[in-house]
Amino acid sequence: MSNVVNFNRARKARDKAGKKAKADENAVKFGRTKAEKSQDKATRDLATRKLDGHLRDTNGDDQDG
Repeated sequence: MSNVVNFNRARKARDKAGKKAKADENAVKFGRTKAEKSQDKATRDLATRKLDGHLRDTNGDDQDG
């Protein structure tokens, strides 16, 4: 006698394995390390602070009048 195979489970397992392989491939292709992400965040935060430091105060208190 041979083993009984549930085709529905086999199909789902095959599809899941294919998606896992594709996800691993994309992680290598597009993924970034935690250090790279934190470096980019620090750079963005610094740029934001510099920009905010150069904004003009527009509340109208410093006008001659």
